[in-house]
Amino acid sequence: MHNRLWATRSTRRALVAAAFVVAASLISSSTKAEDKTVLVFGDSLVAGLGLSDGDGFVAQMQAVLDKAGAGTTLINGGVSGDTSAAALARLDWALGDKPDGVLLELGANDMLQGLPVESTRQNLTAIMDKLAAQNIPAFIAGMKANRGLGADYAANFDALYPALASKYGATLYPFYLDGVALDQSLNQHTLVRSASPS
Repeated sequence: MHNRLWATRSTRRALVAAAFVVAASLISSSTKAEDKTVLVFGDSLVAGLGLSDGDGFVAQMQAVLDKAGAGTTLINGGVSGDTSAAALARLDWALGDKPDGVLLELGANDMLQGLPVESTRQNLTAIMDKLAAQNIPAFIAGMKANRGLGADYAANFDALYPALASKYGATLYPFYLDGVALDQSLNQHTLVRSASPS
């Protein structure tokens, strides 16, 4: 997934939406949001591969939350190249920090590798099951499939995220790369179309 990464200017829409929804969900569960932590669990898009420490999604989102006085600390749980299966395998370790919430951003590398949609569904469901078992609220950042993979694949992949959010009562941001995927000025490399819906 190293070809499609957030640049500083590119985070605005998803960043603001995600930051305030996560903050609101934590605040609504307690009269005080102080000392709350959110694990941002995903791939290179949250790990910040190729970006300076301050330019990555998590750092910018933390700045937005700090400015809003949300009292929420973000944990960067992104690993570049992670598939949903690889992320599932490390989830227990990542939850060792005992976060109060999780922002889940996964599946893009599955799609880029053309992995079966059903496998991705099973892995993401297993992740959500573990979060639910520990009463950890989740915010899901959705992804859309490359239309070159075929209409059936794209339709099935795109439907994963709304279905998952509905099943677990999670908040969904429909497309993490909204406003970014087709704008080459906001991407580090030129292979922008392969992860972008047409």
